[in-house]
Amino acid sequence: MPRFAANLSMMFTEHPFLDRFAAAKAAGFEAVEYLFPYDFPAEQVAERLHGAGLTQALFNLPPGDWQAGERGIAALPGREGEFAQSVETAIGYARLLGNRLVHVMAGLRPEGVDPELVQATYTDNLKVAAAQAAKAGLTVLVEPINPRSMPGYVMNSMQEGARLVASLRGQGHANVALQFDMFHCQIIQGDIAHTLRALFDLTGHVQIAGVPDRHEPDGGNEVHYPYLFGLLDELGYDGWVGCEYVPAGRTEDGLGWLRAATGGR
Repeated sequence: MPRFAANLSMMFTEHPFLDRFAAAKAAGFEAVEYLFPYDFPAEQVAERLHGAGLTQALFNLPPGDWQAGERGIAALPGREGEFAQSVETAIGYARLLGNRLVHVMAGLRPEGVDPELVQATYTDNLKVAAAQAAKAGLTVLVEPINPRSMPGYVMNSMQEGARLVASLRGQGHANVALQFDMFHCQIIQGDIAHTLRALFDLTGHVQIAGVPDRHEPDGGNEVHYPYLFGLLDELGYDGWVGCEYVPAGRTEDGLGWLRAATGGR
């Protein structure tokens, strides 16, 4: 059965962020992920992570000005220097937290800019990220995000994401992989199982959430996750499955799906 990582940006929000590590451990998780750790010194986050006996699975590179609506800067022409620095910042946190995966957010498509320039900027920045990350033993991830959750996001196709990863690997960047979020896949195109089979060799991380409301991945949504958990086992997936969902109520009250999936362990 897959191993699950709680996403602390969305789960256990009943607690202050630094207290969510202990809450996740008490609820039965062995690993965590989150969007960003940068509001706190890396040493402080590492203390809570390791103090709870948890594994860090993943976090994202700095996204630009999140409060102003930015959702990544990798595809934004003119921000290359800032992007390169954001990679170094993420690497510094990863050294202390111990994760081997970092997600590079592309960003929203800028108005009035040639789409070919946007794509070229994104590709070139991913090469920079991959080269810097390789020195630290890290893998950089590309994630297609559905246009309903994030309108205007540059990377919103599973197939385009896979082609980009394959192209970068073919150019010598072996440490680039696809972040396969089943929630986004279902909204973008459906056909999760077939798509996962087809793209599995390019996949470096998997995430889940109920569809359509991004709540618990249980029987109350349109995706039958027990089947997909079995498929991950069949395919030999040995990474963490990130639980990137917004609980419908108190986080701990909605974890029946986790106990069912793990046999109550």
